[in-house]
Amino acid sequence: MQPTCVVAAYSADDYGRAAVEQGETIAREAGARLVVVNATRGDKLVDERYAHEDEIAALRERLVAEGLEVEIRHDVVPDVAEAVLDAARTCAADLVVVGVRHRTPVGKLLLGSVAQRVILDAPCPVLAVKPVKP
Repeated sequence: MQPTCVVAAYSADDYGRAAVEQGETIAREAGARLVVVNATRGDKLVDERYAHEDEIAALRERLVAEGLEVEIRHDVVPDVAEAVLDAARTCAADLVVVGVRHRTPVGKLLLGSVAQRVILDAPCPVLAVKPVKP
């Protein structure tokens, strides 16, 4: 069965770019809609994973030029993982793509992980990717 909607959790770093690239590839091959979610809780003065408006505009332009049907959700939300999960539920996603990063055992204990919550709570399969190191 070909996907009709793919959700990519995007952060403005190599991990988020890897998720969007994989989501883009899958959506293009399947002729599916791509929903990109870049969200922040807004509890920091600067959230390095929240993309600047110019970066979002360039991403949208590139994806549309590739011929994809794309929606980009770029919001301040109470819960980033819930924003990704909501996008997946809203478009009846067939797949969610998330970038995963290495965390220390203490980091896993003390800090919640958006990717972990999405993997465990998504209403569809989740593909976890990481950037390819040269």
